[in-house]
Amino acid sequence: MYRPSAAPVAAISLALLLAACGQSAPPPPPTPVVTIAAPAQQKIVDRDEYVGRFVAVDAVEIRGRVSGYLEKIHFTDGQLVKAGDLLFTLDQRPFQAAVAQARADLARAKSQTDLTAADLSRAETRWQQKTIAEALYDQRVQAKRAADAALQAAEAALKTAELNLEFSELRAPVSGRIGDRRVSPGNLVTGTTSLLATVVSIDPIRFEFSFDEASYLRYQRIATQSGRADERGTKLPVALRLLDEKGFEHNGTVDFVDNVIDTSSGTIRGRAVFQNKNALFTPGMFGRIRVPGSPEYEALLVPDSAIGTEQIRKFVYVVDAENAVRQKYIELGSLQGALRVVRSGLEPGDRVVVNGLMRARAGAKVTPMTEEEQKAAAQQQQKQKQK
Repeated sequence: MYRPSAAPVAAISLALLLAACGQSAPPPPPTPVVTIAAPAQQKIVDRDEYVGRFVAVDAVEIRGRVSGYLEKIHFTDGQLVKAGDLLFTLDQRPFQAAVAQARADLARAKSQTDLTAADLSRAETRWQQKTIAEALYDQRVQAKRAADAALQAAEAALKTAELNLEFSELRAPVSGRIGDRRVSPGNLVTGTTSLLATVVSIDPIRFEFSFDEASYLRYQRIATQSGRADERGTKLPVALRLLDEKGFEHNGTVDFVDNVIDTSSGTIRGRAVFQNKNALFTPGMFGRIRVPGSPEYEALLVPDSAIGTEQIRKFVYVVDAENAVRQKYIELGSLQGALRVVRSGLEPGDRVVVNGLMRARAGAKVTPMTEEEQKAAAQQQQKQKQK
């Protein structure tokens, strides 16, 4: 039986081994490039956030002061109105007739007053001449006093009639937005019993929120440290964002803190005021308010995106002098825009990895570059390509 010789196989293997030994080993992969930056050092104030609602400064029910049939409506449901704008008109004919009657009564009272004054003047002359009885003189005096009283009553009746005529036109007591009409023309308006509409003021507008007792004590101590006896007398600047907004774009001031803590919830009520020129804010709308929660202090800050999470601990990657990545556990503070306060675990001179976290591993070598260095390198490469 034929068996192939092992010599050719050995020769081929030896040739392949010699060829492999003649080739150089592949170069190691380049170290990954990461963007580094030193922690920012800033004076900051921590902010506390609370959810609350907008409340109108003024909310007024439009009700009649006199009774009558509704004749005309002078607004569109939901429109903005100014203080003094005419809203409703009642049938004015009964009130105009009452004014005319009161004026006639006043004229008659004035005439009677003039007559009794003349009678009294003649009686006084005759009384001095002793040609009139004392009883008759007393009658003239009493008649003059009664006429004067009747004149005053007629003047008051005319003022009342004129007021009722004025009240037949219902005007906006405050500027703001009016709701829908509750009564249609032709219906009887029964004095203050009939609710015709409501008006809520829009600009400025209030924002009410509540905070807990511990926060209240902290704010009071901050006020004491700042030389203020109480936060209530200070117009604290605050910022607000709506539910569909990401940033706190609206600025206002705290104008009121309640004088008691609600024992059922352990919270106290605060209130801020915001300008509302474009009528964006509406009473009842939710929002989130941010208020100063600490004195000003010096802090280290890093981009919030540079912070990693390991179970319940937070960390950042830093690059040491040998360009090796090290993991540092840190304690976080408040968020200041895109930056996060680092309360402990970081030094001002640390080179923090702010971009390229996915390429960084603890103990691995990297090529650290600042953002400016990366931009300069990119521009240099672009120039070389153009050549």
